[in-house]
Amino acid sequence: MDALLAALADPARWRLVGLLAERPRSVGVLAQLAEARQPQTTKHLQTLERAGVVTSQRTGRRRIYALSPGPLRDLAAALGTLADIAEQAGGPRATYDRYGIGLRAERLAADATGWADGRSFRFLRSLKGRPGLVWRHLTDASLLARWWTPDDLRVSEIVFEARPGGRVVQEYRDAEDTDGSDLIAGRAEGLVDDVRPGERLTYRLSPLLPDGSLAFTAHVALDLRTTDAGTDLDVHWRITDSTVDSADFVAGIEIGFGQCLERLAAILAAEPQGNDDNDAVNDNHDNHGNDIGDSTPGTDSATDTNTNSTTGTDTRSKR
Repeated sequence: MDALLAALADPARWRLVGLLAERPRSVGVLAQLAEARQPQTTKHLQTLERAGVVTSQRTGRRRIYALSPGPLRDLAAALGTLADIAEQAGGPRATYDRYGIGLRAERLAADATGWADGRSFRFLRSLKGRPGLVWRHLTDASLLARWWTPDDLRVSEIVFEARPGGRVVQEYRDAEDTDGSDLIAGRAEGLVDDVRPGERLTYRLSPLLPDGSLAFTAHVALDLRTTDAGTDLDVHWRITDSTVDSADFVAGIEIGFGQCLERLAAILAAEPQGNDDNDAVNDNHDNHGNDIGDSTPGTDSATDTNTNSTTGTDTRSKR
């Protein structure tokens, strides 16, 4: 395939392919039609023949070249497969396009400081697992790192101190940036406001702009309610302190945090279900803070020296 693509990449050779698609032709005629010198045309035809695109045979004093459709059909099939993958319903490209539509709309709306203040988002999920298990996944850094990021990103640093006034830090990178050499995709910092284990958690989280200033403040409230099937999670986002430059972040909230919750639901669905609801809440209540940071060389991680640290994002919305 590489030889085929290299052969077809040259505009002069592509012109010859088009001429041979009409009918077999001699070198001399091809050179005339392509308005090129015959030696040059011969070299191009030889390259195409080595790649399997054309065949030739001598007829008297002339060499006649003809197109071989098979390799072109194989290439067309391969390109078609790539296009089908990109266009799959609900796939990454569809998410990219959806975000682009929202991004353009939010940038038009962001005409002054405070433009998004009062905007709210609500997310409802019915989760498998009792409130204690869900609570742990909402407040334990090692568990948060598994789900608190959209599909195409990974957590590179996370701090969550599950107590009033406790710190919240979330930093993320591209999921395929394994060595940390790419720029971080985003970072947000905030504080915990209210902690009622197994029932309610509220915190403030502010995405940081490239210069380190705050894009906006998200006031996030998570309420848990026991159901026969597990736990209903009701999440409210409310925006304040929005800056003109926060449009890129706001545009990604619905998609990004929605993906996070879908990942959380999948993780909980795969968890063994036990009767340790109270223990899960009490264990987490005693652990007031934990911190996970990227250990990749060259990664800057602002870790808290008062907490245990273990090795554990184009700036988009802090979801």
